[in-house]
Amino acid sequence: MRPWIGVTASQQIGGGDLPGAWVATEYTDAVLVAGGVPVILPLGEAGAHGAHMWLERLDGLMLTGGVDVDPAFFGEEPGRGLGEVCPERDALETALVEEALLRDLPVLAICRGMQVMNVTAGGTLYQDLASQGKGALQHRQRAPRWHGSHRVELTPGSKIAEILGLNELRVNSFHHQAVRDVAPGMRAVARSADGLVEAIESRRHRFVVGVQWHPEHMWRKNPTHLRLFEAFVRAAGRREPAAD
Repeated sequence: MRPWIGVTASQQIGGGDLPGAWVATEYTDAVLVAGGVPVILPLGEAGAHGAHMWLERLDGLMLTGGVDVDPAFFGEEPGRGLGEVCPERDALETALVEEALLRDLPVLAICRGMQVMNVTAGGTLYQDLASQGKGALQHRQRAPRWHGSHRVELTPGSKIAEILGLNELRVNSFHHQAVRDVAPGMRAVARSADGLVEAIESRRHRFVVGVQWHPEHMWRKNPTHLRLFEAFVRAAGRREPAAD
């Protein structure tokens, strides 16, 4: 039986100003090709009290990219470079991460997702690389989304290095926030040439991995990136039932 993977959504205003949930098909296609069943998790009232309910029924959690993380979650006031935030999404995703970590549920966190995961576990972020004088490389590339615009070095022996079979990788880049202080229990396992954290892993869980780049945009052109989704779905397929 294929494992069911919860996929977090962005908030979108549709026709007549009706709010809705939106997920790029690259995420759901990657889960399907890797052998999982994607389940889009709703925002609003359907999701506000649902972290425990959803994770009772899911085998893995994928946190997707999107708008900025509210700095209130890591004890800061909003800086001048902060972009759009979504309080409903922040609330849902932090609750999901807390519950997933308690359950040792496999988590794959992408871009914003990695930032949410790090903050929820007790870490901090750069609110805006440019205004905080960080990130010498171009981290908002002006190139096709599938293009690997800069190099990252992976920590030898880390889970992500073992999954990809590499100690160096070219990745795409679409962010202006980034991990600053890595959360307790997590470790940085990839960095760009300018020193920014590009991937983190949990030291205590069997599969909790975050990447700053967007492998969902790259795997069709470079199948190496599909290995990350395949390893995640395999881990989700080995889920042990939660204790009563």
